[in-house]
Amino acid sequence: MSLTRQGRNYLIFGAIQYCVDWGMMVGLSHMGMPVEAANLAGRVSGALLGFWLNGRFTFNSQDSALGRRQFGRFVALWIGSTVLSTLAISLVDTHAGLKWTWLAKPVIELALAVVGFTVSRYWVYRR
Repeated sequence: MSLTRQGRNYLIFGAIQYCVDWGMMVGLSHMGMPVEAANLAGRVSGALLGFWLNGRFTFNSQDSALGRRQFGRFVALWIGSTVLSTLAISLVDTHAGLKWTWLAKPVIELALAVVGFTVSRYWVYRR
């Protein structure tokens, strides 16, 4: 699959996954959950959807299905990006407050998505 097609699919599925992630984080933090826990819950829900969508459609290989190797790599990438995301979210919340945190999340996640695409294309979904 071409880089252009993979990039387009990654953006489309990333937007869907992001809406799930952001909606969960905002909803839970609005109800009083600490932003760190709400961010983690949002990222878990978005990640599960994203692993399947990107593995099945974005970085799909016709000769094999997703396996433990790809899932293990995905989990390693996800843990690293979640730690960075949660630290950044926590810093914004501490210094600027909850509403700014909700606005900062898209910027933080977009930066992580650029790195995530490259790592996914060349390492996570490689068979």
